[in-house]
Amino acid sequence: MLHHSRAGHVVGCPEMNRMVSLVSPAMLVVLAMSSRAEAPPPLAEGPSAAEQEFIARHWRRPIPPQGPPPARFSPIERSLQPEACGACHPVQFADWQGSIHARSMGPGIAGQLVDLVRTDPLSARSCATCHAPIAEQRPELLEGGRWIANPDFDSALQGRGVVCASCHVREHQRFGPPRRDGSTASRAPRASLPHNGLTRTTAFLRSEFCASCHQFAPDGLALAGKPLENTYEEWRGSPAARRGLQCQSCHMPDRRHLWRGIHDADMVRSGLDIVLRAARPRYRSGDIARATLTITTPRVGHAFPTYVTPAVLVRAELIDSDGRAVPGSLEERLIGRQVPLDLSREIADTRIPPGGRFRLDYARQLPASGLRLRVTVTVLPDEFYTRFFETMLSAGAGGGDDQIRLALEATRRSAYTLYEKELALS
Repeated sequence: MLHHSRAGHVVGCPEMNRMVSLVSPAMLVVLAMSSRAEAPPPLAEGPSAAEQEFIARHWRRPIPPQGPPPARFSPIERSLQPEACGACHPVQFADWQGSIHARSMGPGIAGQLVDLVRTDPLSARSCATCHAPIAEQRPELLEGGRWIANPDFDSALQGRGVVCASCHVREHQRFGPPRRDGSTASRAPRASLPHNGLTRTTAFLRSEFCASCHQFAPDGLALAGKPLENTYEEWRGSPAARRGLQCQSCHMPDRRHLWRGIHDADMVRSGLDIVLRAARPRYRSGDIARATLTITTPRVGHAFPTYVTPAVLVRAELIDSDGRAVPGSLEERLIGRQVPLDLSREIADTRIPPGGRFRLDYARQLPASGLRLRVTVTVLPDEFYTRFFETMLSAGAGGGDDQIRLALEATRRSAYTLYEKELALS
């Protein structure tokens, strides 16, 4: 689990401590890998000083306890449970329930924490920094240099992940974006509004708002000169950023709280253009058949895929009239940032840069007539996790064994075919 305090500073890798002789896993929350065409009007270039100040204050790490609520608050206003928010915001609540934010404390991380809270409690505590960030989700608080029991700890909230309050509540005050018309002023006395109204700020519309949990700082873990998690910086240098598009433009279209990304096939397809062409319409037996596959990312605002956890597998092979592969005709390419489990180095970085291109030139002699070229593009959203959980289970996952098995099954199910096409060659 790689966690970062204050705008991405890495503060611990718990499993690295527990299994240093075996692997150094990275429980990295992956929140989205591609872009959508739908987007609100672009923002002016660069966050203002006021927006930067708000974001720095809002994302102090760790987020401090809310403190006592105003006396006039009703039970539902006092609650930090997502269901309380959903009582008045049902669409946002329904979106959140199906999101990766809601699963950021799923069986993968929970299974690791079972033993880790005993063997390496300091590292275990650091996990909540991004996976369950509000203070009420933490059993203990650091006070005066020592850990004390958290009097406001809510065990029912602990496993809920990145809840509504993570982004929208500080000291029981509610915060959010401007209205759709851009206005921010309250339209009634705040004391007359539910939960004393809402403080509106354009900071919620900025990519910088997301960077706290989705960008490692320069002094964080880096391989080959690049932070392990570098999504915000990738966006900052992208054509999308130059057009004024933000993370929210693609991952929260129409202000939806879905945060769709690499796990969502439709989302990924919406960001890419994939074209397969043969050099000639027809070939005869004995000819060298040539074809080119190109993948471009005109609507992706960062490297594709961003992060080290996903991979995209491109396969091209000849098949006969019965759909059987011709031996020796297979050609494969892996698109991704490839790293070993111990995160010691970067093996390769074959990702497509923002607005960039991947090209596979296929050439094979046709051993017979009637052959076709089959090309598939398969997305493995959790490729790193699959390797990690398999290794962890083979070494013995301890008290978290059952949860790690559930997590492994989920990673295996997450793969999908993004593209498949056959070309008649002869």
